[in-house]
Amino acid sequence: MTHTFQCDKTTALVKTAKGMVKGYAHDGLLIFKGIPYAKAQRFHAPEEPDEIQGVFDASNYGYVCPLLTNDRPNGELNVPHRFWPMDEDCLNLNVWTPAADDGKRPVLFWLHGGGYEAGSSIEHIAYDGANMSRAGDVVVVSVNHRLNILGYFDLSDYGEEYANSGNAGGDDIIAALRWVRQNIAAFGGDPDNVTVFGQSGGGAKVTTLLQSPAADGLYAKGYVMSGVIGPVLADAVGSGKDLAEALMRELGVPEADIADGAKGVKALEQADYRDLAKAYVKIRPALQAAGKYVGGAPHPNAFYKGEPVANGFREETKNIPLLVGSVYGEFTSFMPAPWQGMELSEEEQIQKIREMLGEEGAEVLIPLYKEAYPERRLIDLLRLDFMFRAPEIEYIAVRSRLNDCTWSYMFNMDQPVYGGGTPWHCADIPYVFNNIDLVEYPHGPQEEGLSERIQKQCYESVMAFARTGCPDNDSIPAWPASAEGAEKTLIIDADTRVRENYDHALMAEFVKYMGPVFGRMMAEMMGSVQH
Repeated sequence: MTHTFQCDKTTALVKTAKGMVKGYAHDGLLIFKGIPYAKAQRFHAPEEPDEIQGVFDASNYGYVCPLLTNDRPNGELNVPHRFWPMDEDCLNLNVWTPAADDGKRPVLFWLHGGGYEAGSSIEHIAYDGANMSRAGDVVVVSVNHRLNILGYFDLSDYGEEYANSGNAGGDDIIAALRWVRQNIAAFGGDPDNVTVFGQSGGGAKVTTLLQSPAADGLYAKGYVMSGVIGPVLADAVGSGKDLAEALMRELGVPEADIADGAKGVKALEQADYRDLAKAYVKIRPALQAAGKYVGGAPHPNAFYKGEPVANGFREETKNIPLLVGSVYGEFTSFMPAPWQGMELSEEEQIQKIREMLGEEGAEVLIPLYKEAYPERRLIDLLRLDFMFRAPEIEYIAVRSRLNDCTWSYMFNMDQPVYGGGTPWHCADIPYVFNNIDLVEYPHGPQEEGLSERIQKQCYESVMAFARTGCPDNDSIPAWPASAEGAEKTLIIDADTRVRENYDHALMAEFVKYMGPVFGRMMAEMMGSVQH
């Protein structure tokens, strides 16, 4: 490929509703970074961004939301990162487009992972939208929004101005979708064909949009990647008053101001973020132990219906097409297993399963595992995820009762890391973005062309879905939508295929036996997990 680049006064110049923005041209694309889509005062709803004076320089990524802690980089072979300057002025987005014309291209709107607490639109190197946009002739948008206590802190007890502070981060996302609705046609996109997609916390945010009336009409389809996580990303229910008062006291706010309420909450608004975050991290464990509200996740109220399995999907969004899937190993596969790269007899594998899950567990689970995953070594049972997959089965079942446009998949493709291992949380992101050449791990010793073939299957399925609302394409077997009582799962690996309810019996039993040991496994591994 011959590389091209152009940046001057007239290249990549686009008029938005708030004024002119200028990006640059690179390898057949126009690229715009850090465009403000809204502004917001701490704990308040987002507002329209300021009018642009002159021309906005959209050649630089904008600030990302401040994190609660300064994490030490680790696990970079599994999830290669980019770290970026942080500031509360983080309501900005990025656009990749083949042309700023009237092309009415499908728009893919990316929501980053990190739960509702961390992450950014550029955090993972594979979030880069260029290859997706170029190969698919689509417009890709990625967005930063408020997180943690900046984005999800219920202060509604302190007045109407804080009515939806418990979902401020979600309101930011909706504001970004409104910006897309208003402006994306000028960037060559179709405002009536927007697919919201995200991974992990980003996938969960797709569901949050489904349950938020203010988002209705701003998107046409949704794609949830490893984003159905049950209690791990559960709604934050209850009043935030105890949390607010505990923070005030930790920050030294006078008791008279705490009792006044209005003065106390203004003190939280005006506190230095570093002090606020430090205080929150300190007091949160005790509040959690007492079962009290600690924020950091969507807050069910008049603006957000709540998690759909418990509360039902909103009638208004029941026919929005959804792709929903996860990865074989998720969190259990971040660290190499002691047996990776080892040749083990079947009896040796069974013995290790017995040691981990007990005699009864091994007897119950091994036959079910052989039925669900006949292509795998038995020892891989100990790397199987249930934290995502079990609630996902229920989510898809509930959704499939409503419509015939819910598709299920499982990314089952092992990666050549540490001698070869089951795929981990985030392992599929480069494949979906058409970005395996941006990261190292797909290129280890394995069948020649396999990673490229899997990338084509993932990427083309997402492109088909973005264009038509159905993921069927020539690179995969026929993939029907799931139906009530019949989950039709596309299993993506060296022999990509569709199976019905293939792991339901296994999951029902696996949770019982893996649950008691899972906490210990995660305690050993979480130091190497990056969102």
